[in-house]
Amino acid sequence: GSAPPGVDPEAASWFQAVDADRSGYISVKELKQALVNSNWSTFNDETCLLMINMFDKTRSGHIDVYGFSALLRFIHQWKNLFQQYDRDQSGSISFNELQQAFSQMGYNLSPQFSQLLLARYAQRSSNPSIQLDRFIQICMQLQSTTDAFREKDTGLVGNVRLSYEDFLTMVVTRMM
Repeated sequence: GSAPPGVDPEAASWFQAVDADRSGYISVKELKQALVNSNWSTFNDETCLLMINMFDKTRSGHIDVYGFSALLRFIHQWKNLFQQYDRDQSGSISFNELQQAFSQMGYNLSPQFSQLLLARYAQRSSNPSIQLDRFIQICMQLQSTTDAFREKDTGLVGNVRLSYEDFLTMVVTRMM
C-alpha cells in the first residue's frame, strides 16, 4: 500500500516489514529486532523502550506508523551526530571520543564521569566503547536529567539543594 499522508514512503515500507504481528503497531520487541548497531548487535531493550515511550503519544506501549516515521528521523539525526563524534570511523565511540562529544554538546563533565558511563554502558573489552544504541540512551538520559536539574537551578549557579524524595522524584519521572 501507499504511505499515509505525512509519512515517508520508505518509513511506511519499513514499518510494514517491522510490524511482524501485523497489528498496525510496533512494540519494543519488534523495534529491537529491526534496529542494529554497526557491529550487527541489536539495540538494547532500555534504549528501545525509551524511544517507544518518546513517540508513543497514547501511552499504549507501542507506536503507529506516524510515531515510527518520527522515530526513524530521530534515530537518523542521532546516527549523524554519532558518526561525527566517531572520529576514527570504528563504528563505536571510545573514551576520548565520548569526552569530545560531551564537550561539543556543551556538557562540562569530568573524565571520571565518562569512565563511569563506559563502565556502565560499553561492551566488556580491553578497549571499551559505546555503540549507537547506548549513545542515544546516554544522551537522552543526560538531556532529561539536565532539564530536571535546570528546573531546580533557577539561578543557574550549577548547584541545587534537594530533599531525598525530590531527587528520587526527578529520577523516576525522567528516567523510567
